[in-house]
Amino acid sequence: MRTAIILAMGFAALAICLAVGWFSGGPPRLKVAAWVFIAVWFVATAANMYIGVTRAGYPFMEELPIFLVLFGVPAIAAVLLRARF
Repeated sequence: MRTAIILAMGFAALAICLAVGWFSGGPPRLKVAAWVFIAVWFVATAANMYIGVTRAGYPFMEELPIFLVLFGVPAIAAVLLRARF
């Protein structure tokens, strides 16, 4: 359930970044907004993985696939949206 919540937060963050990009300059800014989202989302999911490993006690190799899903799904959506505009 936690993974689904974090994925939803990722898509919400993507929508916010794209909205800010759209209102600050239209389609050309959407490409920049997508790259900004990917950078910010990477840091957020890496922090989530760090907390999972250091505080929750999960092994790194057990947490890695979850990190890849949490980062990869919204990031791929951002890249696809970037390519569309």
